[in-house]
Amino acid sequence: MFYNYGGVKVYYSFKNGRSKNPILLLHGWGVDSEIFKGIWQSFPDRVFLCIDFPPFGKSQKTIENFTIYTYVAMVMSLCEHLGIEQCDILAHSFGGRIASILASVKCSLVHSCILIGSAGLKPRRNLKYYYKIYKYKLLKKLGKSTLNLGSKDYQMLDEGMKKTFNSIVNEDLLAYYKNVRCPCLLIWGEKDDQTPPYMANKLKKILPNSKLVFIKDAGHFCFLTNPLSVNKLLGKFWEEYA
Repeated sequence: MFYNYGGVKVYYSFKNGRSKNPILLLHGWGVDSEIFKGIWQSFPDRVFLCIDFPPFGKSQKTIENFTIYTYVAMVMSLCEHLGIEQCDILAHSFGGRIASILASVKCSLVHSCILIGSAGLKPRRNLKYYYKIYKYKLLKKLGKSTLNLGSKDYQMLDEGMKKTFNSIVNEDLLAYYKNVRCPCLLIWGEKDDQTPPYMANKLKKILPNSKLVFIKDAGHFCFLTNPLSVNKLLGKFWEEYA
């Protein structure tokens, strides 16, 4: 199914039925909602609402001037369109950015939240990082190629989406996380190199109603590499809160 948000076609689907109080699945950057397939198949008694964030998955491929707040407003608009007054959220990586803002500014909508490798906190930077930034700006000023600089996610984007990507990754969402009051479960791979464990520990300190669990020997996609461990945590949390 598609929802038209400001002229942009957004794909969404319900899994295992349809409910006014579903579990909302918010995926990471560069993938789509299918990445959660193992989760909705493992919980056939739960109803899930899946969204493909543009330009990923089945949603519209060309978008302009999107920011993290555009995505948040899009999710809120879709929920209103579907008559959803309250939901539980499971978010991974980039999806955690959206979840943190939703749970902060639209707290009546978010009943509980599971954050897996959630992004949005300002990362620690070393000299190597600042050298890369300086090199990139210098090469760009000289009119030389910068194709091999930046993350893989960044390199795959067109110029318009690079602006969106930069806008998103440079947005520090600490103030929003501090205002989240709903029950939160933080699940982190202990070897996560994209949203390192120190971010999980920081979130645990600032979220007053949260629990943090590290998945041993797992990375950023711990729910894919260690599904049994993660699903056990999901089931226990949803039994208590969802």
